Amino acid sequence: MRLTSQILSNYQAYFSNTLKLRSIHRIPTYLCSATFDGYSLAFRLLFFNVTSLFLSVKSPIPSLLSAARTDIAMDELKKKEHDDQKLHIAVFPWLAFGHFLPFLHLSNHLSQLGHRTSFISTPKNLRRLSEIISPDLSARIAMVPLPFPSVNGLPPDSAESTSELPSHFIPFLKRAYDKLQFPLTEFLQNSDVNWLINDFAPHWLPPIATRLGINSVFFNILSASSLAFMGSPEDLLRRCQQPVEDLTVVPRWIPFPSKVAFRQFEVMGMYDQMDPDVSDFFRLAKVVEGCRFVATRSCPELEADSLSLLQNLYQKPIIPVGLMPLEVKYSESERDQSWDSLKQWLDEKTQNSVLYIALGTEVTLSQDQMNELASGIEKSGLPFVWVVKTIGDPIITGFQARVSGRGLVWVHWAPQKRILAHPSIGGFLTHCGWSSVIEALGFGRVLILFPGASSDLGLVARLLSDKRVGLEIPRDERDGSFTVNLVSESIKRVMVEEEGEELRKNAWTMREIFGNVELQTKYLDEFAQILENDSISSN
Repeated sequence: MRLTSQILSNYQAYFSNTLKLRSIHRIPTYLCSATFDGYSLAFRLLFFNVTSLFLSVKSPIPSLLSAARTDIAMDELKKKEHDDQKLHIAVFPWLAFGHFLPFLHLSNHLSQLGHRTSFISTPKNLRRLSEIISPDLSARIAMVPLPFPSVNGLPPDSAESTSELPSHFIPFLKRAYDKLQFPLTEFLQNSDVNWLINDFAPHWLPPIATRLGINSVFFNILSASSLAFMGSPEDLLRRCQQPVEDLTVVPRWIPFPSKVAFRQFEVMGMYDQMDPDVSDFFRLAKVVEGCRFVATRSCPELEADSLSLLQNLYQKPIIPVGLMPLEVKYSESERDQSWDSLKQWLDEKTQNSVLYIALGTEVTLSQDQMNELASGIEKSGLPFVWVVKTIGDPIITGFQARVSGRGLVWVHWAPQKRILAHPSIGGFLTHCGWSSVIEALGFGRVLILFPGASSDLGLVARLLSDKRVGLEIPRDERDGSFTVNLVSESIKRVMVEEEGEELRKNAWTMREIFGNVELQTKYLDEFAQILENDSISSN
């Protein structure tokens, strides 16, 4: 059928451009038109006219038949080459939902390009992911469960991710993660994986991938500025022995103006979540040393200086995969239905008037800190939506009654992207998680920066302060304490006062980068092309 179609197409094109032949041999006009009523009619007309042509002139049909066969052969060859370039790509994120979702987004894009993707994690995490992603996404990505190992120190309640554990249990979770090397190695040995994309934590994985002949990529889900602050692998290994104070100053290798550095209380919070036997600095250093190249969740339009610096620090390619504004489609469930009541509440508010507050799933404040924050929000006098983790949060009692009508306390999961997109939202009080920041600036929302004391959250806050798209709530550098007045004043300055106009304008302009899906998708496409081309050259 394909050969038939090609012959007819060539035949039609030839005679459409040969008016003289058509007039001499009375070839019907409708045979040269763009459409045919059916192959049987076309064949009758074809053979009728071919016969008359053979009797009077040298026929062009044999060459047309030959050309059609050649075109089809070339098409088949191109298709085979295209199929041969399709890869089996395995991804292995750290056990945190802030890491799962960017890895899932990357996996989805690669699978849409025709590559087989295997998403590797533990059973409970994969079940939770399958509950929040759409069925079509689940069908494209193979979920590979590795049995969660038992580790002394972890509570016996089947917790398998950071969101289920207090921060002081995270070092034990990292020990459990390290034990996944054995089932992971068995999976890799018995698969045809071409590329392995892994997180910062599996310091033991690059040698295994090398031994099995698998290319590995370190996928950094943080900002490029955060990674550059940490330094080269040699600098990272030295940080294991450095005092806390060394992390509170801009390092010597940063050659451009920057205020990106930790506060002391942030360093202490980060250390509390490290395994004392295997620090996060050591993990990152060994992953960087052993990978083929580094992919990072950023783009030159935002962090050109840091991306260039990373190339010099690591002495290997740094590939920006874009900001990856998360577009995971949620499945139909009560979560979708919960949006109706929230939207109705927001619809009643004026444009840009509402403050959205969300501190992520892993930032935990003391009761005193929660009370100070709540009192500061209340004192600002602005309407707000505050997402809290559990009904047991101490602000619930009494606070809800005092702010009823003006403020809405939302418990458990919330459709953050929908909230941020609503026109009544004017600003976002955030814990400075990179994914949350990307979502907020994608809609041009100005930021009130309240970083948690873990990971790179403090570094992100300094970066955004440098970019003049948000204002950080002042806190004591040693213990992270703050006051009601500072919270209230920061909110009003950013949201409504004239002094915050520049911040609001800059944040709105950032939509051109953070909200530019076409631009960010281009970086993902280029990353996929690098995987394909590098695999071909390796073979």
